[in-house]
Parts: sequence; C-alpha cells; structure tokens
Amino acid sequence: MVRRFCFACLSLCLVAFAPVDATAQSPRLAAFVDSIASEYIEAGTLAGMSVGVVQGSETLLMGTYGHADLEWDVPMPRHAIHEIGSVTKQFTSVAVLMLWQQGKIDLDADMSTYLPEFDTQGRAVTVRRLMDHTSGIKGYTEMGSFGTLATQDLSRDTLLALVGAEPFDFEPGTALIYNNSGFFLLGLIIEKVSGQSYSDYLEQNVFPKAAMDDSSYCSNSVVLKNRAHGYQASQRGLQRAPYLNHLWPYAAGSLCSTVGDLIAWNRALHGGEVLPEEAYRLLVTPEPLEDGTTLRYAKGITQHVGPGGPMIGHGGGINGFLSESRYYTEEDAIVVVLVNTTGPANPARIANAIGRHLFGDAADPVAGSYPGDLADLVGEFTGPARGRTMTARVAVDGEGRLTVAAQARGGAQPVEFLEGTTFFRGTTRYTFEMEGNAPTRLRLDHVGGHYVLEARE
Repeated sequence: MVRRFCFACLSLCLVAFAPVDATAQSPRLAAFVDSIASEYIEAGTLAGMSVGVVQGSETLLMGTYGHADLEWDVPMPRHAIHEIGSVTKQFTSVAVLMLWQQGKIDLDADMSTYLPEFDTQGRAVTVRRLMDHTSGIKGYTEMGSFGTLATQDLSRDTLLALVGAEPFDFEPGTALIYNNSGFFLLGLIIEKVSGQSYSDYLEQNVFPKAAMDDSSYCSNSVVLKNRAHGYQASQRGLQRAPYLNHLWPYAAGSLCSTVGDLIAWNRALHGGEVLPEEAYRLLVTPEPLEDGTTLRYAKGITQHVGPGGPMIGHGGGINGFLSESRYYTEEDAIVVVLVNTTGPANPARIANAIGRHLFGDAADPVAGSYPGDLADLVGEFTGPARGRTMTARVAVDGEGRLTVAAQARGGAQPVEFLEGTTFFRGTTRYTFEMEGNAPTRLRLDHVGGHYVLEARE
C-alpha cells in the first residue's frame, strides 16, 4: 500500500480557530471550546474540528477550528463534510427498523433467511443480534487479512467468505464484543429486502426524515464541496490519512455528514419524526443477553449515564476522522464533535468536557462499602475481547482498595463498590460471578463491550 505523507508547516495550523457566528452563541461555551481546540492545534496534533451544541431551540455553539486542508491552507468551513465512521451504525439500524415496520424484515429470524450464502457454522444468529454486537461473529476490521483487503476493489462476497471462515468469538447472545461484521451483514440484508443499494435506500428513505442535504455515502472519487481531508497525528507531525476503499466500511462506517446535518438528525430522531414510537424504543433500548444480563448498548447506539448526565449516542473512527454525536435526554441537548485527524483530540472526551461544562457531572452511584471480603475477589480472569484475548488481574492495594488491571486498558486502577458484587470506575462496570466465596467469572462492561472473563485456576 502506497501512503502519501504530508508534513505541513505547523504555523499554517495555528490560525483561524475562532468559531463562526460567535455573537449568536454562548460566549462562555465558545471560549471553553476555543481553549480545547487551540491546545491541540498549537501542539500540532489536530488539523481541524467542527463542533455543534444545541439545547432545545437554542444554539449554544456552532464552531469550526483549524483547517480542512493543510496543504492548501484552507480553514475548516462552516458546513464541513466529515467522514463519521461508526456514527453510521444508527442510520443502518433505522433503515432495518423501517423495513421491519413494513414487514420486510423479521428481527428474530435467523440471518440465513436473508443471507444463506454466509456460513453461520451451525449457529442460529438472529437479525437482532447483528444490531447490538452480540452475534459472536468475528469482526472483520480485527482480522489480519483486512489490512490487505482494505485498499482493494473486490466483490463484497470476498469479505463474506473471509469472515464466515473465522471461528465465532462466543456463542450468540452470551457476550457483547463490538464488531463491524454485523453491520456489514445488515447492509447486505437491507439491499436484499429493499431491492435498492444501501446508499440509495438511505438517501431516499432515511436522510429526508431530517432534511440531511449534506449527507451521503462517502466516495473515494466524487468531488464534494466543503469536504474536509483526513489526517493522522504521528511523531513526525500530521500526515495525510492512509487510503481506505469505501467499499468496505459500508453500512458499518461509510457515511459522510456535517455537524448541522447530525444536529438535525438528532432532533428528528429523538423528536419522533424518524421512527414510530415502538420502533424508536427498539432502537434505543438495550436488550439483555440470553442469561438476562442487562447491557447498555442498544442497536447501533448506546444509552447510558456519562459526563453531563443520561445520554443516547455513538462515536466513530475511520482513517483520518473521529466523531461523536450524542443527545442528552434530560437536558434536551445535542452535542456533535467532528475532527479530521486521528490522534489525541478525541471527540468523545471533548464532548464529555462540554457535557460537564454545561450540565455538571452525574453523581457517582456509590452505594457504600463492599459487605464481603475484598480478598475473596482477588485473582486473574481471561476471555475474548475485541481483536484479542483480555486478561484482567484483580488485587487489593496497600490502601485496602480493590484494583483491576485489564490488559490493553492501562495499569491497575482502583474501582469503587456499586452494589451486590459489582464495582465501577467511570462508566466501566466490573461484576463478579461467585460460587460460594470464590469468583468464577468477571464481567467487564464498558458500554460498547460486555466481556465475560473466566477465572484462572
């Protein structure tokens, strides 16, 4: 794969990061977001960013920062088009639910009803399980072979064969490991039952619900006015993002949109203008695993309490772009953050900071002290996670606190007691399953994943 690197002079990045139409917005919020954007831009780790914040009918901020194109010194335009990555998934789920409403898709049917060519290896995988990452099917973006496939122009059947030959990560409905394969398959199902391409179906049936005139299926060749170019931060400075053929992100992550369109989408979706109430509740309500364990991931969208309060939303990441789109349910507020750089400027963290700034932090749900002996919970637990086997080591530190060190999630961190045998740190929950005084499993739930780790002898 040939990569074209850009080492743009950073002095070109350090201008034009004040928000547009600042006089019509909240000066305090504008100054707060200015400070966040300028820190990344001045450090040379962010090319540009688009931010929108509305509450009810009031626009609190519509800001653009930095550059859409560093080589040509083009400031980020007001209606900049970004690739939104996995924010795409909620649009795919809405399309599925529209077809469900019409009786064309049965959510509880085995996916083989619609895609008999995909090898489910003798397992029953319902359409519903594809929508919340509980199918157990291997995620294609975590497969070593995808790096080569990502730039090629081949039949999508190629990917079906590759994924179908991989062992399942777990039995359907017993865990949640975030994967893009389920939504790739949902895109094919949409095409099969609608008789339209995925992009045509969205452009004719979904985008018009929110008058999303600047949104489309991303193209590697079509020229789009106001489209931002993607970059990645590296030790050598900002570089152009590597090429990715949009044949492959597909219904899991190939949409392009703007802050304005995503705000309009959130207003319409959560205002009852996109789906009837029953279908909307299916979209945003997490369903349990087969053993009744509750989740916080719904269908291409999450519903949980985070910084700023209860929210429904999703983030995304794709070559050169990161995104976050969320709706604060109690505040009737929408926050959208889009950046055209993969690097430390994380839109979810920026949206968290905005949520805290506006609405404060949700109260920690601390229930008191663990009634049992923390020493009983000490041990090592292992099991499948996204693209790897995860090992979590549980210990009691010198201050008498329970700590968890999860492989690939940093060092040992203290966790606080919630209830029963559940502890938490931030939005991550750790639940121990016990036999007598000994833990047999550790469930690690970080909203976008629910890993079931077995105790090691």
